[in-house]
Order: sequence, then C-alpha cells, then structure tokens
Amino acid sequence: MTFDAIKALVRDDLAAVDREIRARLQSEVALINQLAGYLIAGGGKRLRPLIVLLAARALGYTGRAHIALATIIEFIHSATLLHDDVVDASQMRRGRTTANAVWGNEAAVLVGDFMYSRAFELMVELNNMRIMAILAHTTNTIAKGEVLQLLNCRDPETTEDRYLAVIQAKTAKLFEASARLAAVVNGDGEPVETALASYGSHLGTAFQLVDDALDYGRDNPALDKNVGDDLSEGNPTLPLIHALRNGTATQQALIRTAIETGGGEQIEAVVDAIESAGSIAYTAGRAQVEAERA
Repeated sequence: MTFDAIKALVRDDLAAVDREIRARLQSEVALINQLAGYLIAGGGKRLRPLIVLLAARALGYTGRAHIALATIIEFIHSATLLHDDVVDASQMRRGRTTANAVWGNEAAVLVGDFMYSRAFELMVELNNMRIMAILAHTTNTIAKGEVLQLLNCRDPETTEDRYLAVIQAKTAKLFEASARLAAVVNGDGEPVETALASYGSHLGTAFQLVDDALDYGRDNPALDKNVGDDLSEGNPTLPLIHALRNGTATQQALIRTAIETGGGEQIEAVVDAIESAGSIAYTAGRAQVEAERA
C-alpha cells in the first residue's frame, strides 16, 4: 500500500487537522503568523498526526478529540524542528530555506516556544490529566534526547547504544505518544495502550534508522536533504558508527577525522567507506527488525 493510499483512509480527519493547525496558529503578532505560515506551507508528511488518526480509527473511536491530539503532536514536532535547525545551524529543510535562515535564530526559537505553549493550551482544553502527563513526559524526553545528541556531536567514540538512546528519546518517543494517545482518548485499558505505545516506539526507531541510512544515499532526488547532512553537523549516526567498527584502518581514520571536523568536503570518500563496510545495509537491516517488531 502506498503512503498516499494510507493517508486516504483518514482523508477527512487529515483535512480537519490541517484546518485546526491553521486556526490555532493565528496570532495578533505578525511575525508569528509569517513564520508559522511559512512552516505550514513547507508541507511535510504529517506522519505523527497520521499515526494518531489511524490508531484512533483502528480502535473504533468516533469522537473528535483525536483531531486536537493530532494537532498537538504536529505542534510539538514543528517546535522541535525549529529548535533543531537553530542548534544544527541548518540552512535547508524539506527542500526550502529554514525559518532560522530567513528570520534569524532568535525568531525561530521564540516561535518554536510559541508552538510548544500553544500545544499545551490545547491539552488543557481536552481536560484529561492522563493526556497531559503523557505529553509532558514526552516533551521532556525529547529535550533530553536533544542534549544526548549534543554530547555525541563530533565524538567518534559514540557507540551504537548511545546512538540508539538518542533516537529513541528524540524521535521514537513522539511516535510512541502518538499511538498511545489514541488508546487513551478511546478509553481503552492498559494492555491496548501499552501495545500501541510499543508499536509507535518501534515504528519511530525504524523511521529514524531509515532516514539516517538515506543520508548517505548518492541518488536521492526525492529527499529534501543533501547527502552527508549529518556528517556536516558532526552527528555520528549508525552508518558512520558501523563503518568505524568494520572498515579498514584507513577508512576508520578517514571517518574519525570527518566526524571530529564535520568533514563535508570528504563526503565522497566517506560514502565509499560506508558502502564498502556494508554499513547502509546494516542500518537498513536494523530498521527492518524494528519494523517487524512494530
């Protein structure tokens, strides 16, 4: 089944989420409207809100709270993107200039804060402490994941376990919350909630593993990213970690130096080393395992 076919299953719900996003981002502050509008216009897969909607429908939910939950999840995700781009000094996302490159780091951080706080205003409207507790814990875990990634930055000694700890906190946790919240709003018991949370966590881990493998693909015209973006940021993801462990001594020295210096100018040689060590296939295999667990 294609991604478009999956989205078609909840087409009306997705349209409702889009309307809610636009309505809730309105502000009397012009800069907020401009920057938030730019972010919305940038599109994106809306994958995390989609998980909320699909999980809710799978459980037979017939109410409307899942629309608000999907909106909250998208606001949290968008806020983390705004902050990420500032931390990483990113200039491009989804094939477009990043908000921080257009309006500056200060505006990007502050509008990210606005989106976080607007998400929590929406949570309060739902008047469900269980939802509040899950999302408060989720946002805190994401923040810890960001700090863990910062500690790994430009560190060639980063282990696979340290890498996985980052993606499970920074990426998988929001997928986990997206699926879990559908069970909460539907009033299902703990076994269903836990099962959906596990599904979301494994799916989110698989998603990030695939994304990190694709970062070193030579021919990715469909991707809104440049080859080696993670390396340029000094971010040692699994393909690099695996190649460091399994490449030749020369390849290991090359990759170690590239991580320490953010060696984007060495990207062709690094990709050659990663491919030679079978690191893309290894990362894809780990993603497949996570997908099967999901």
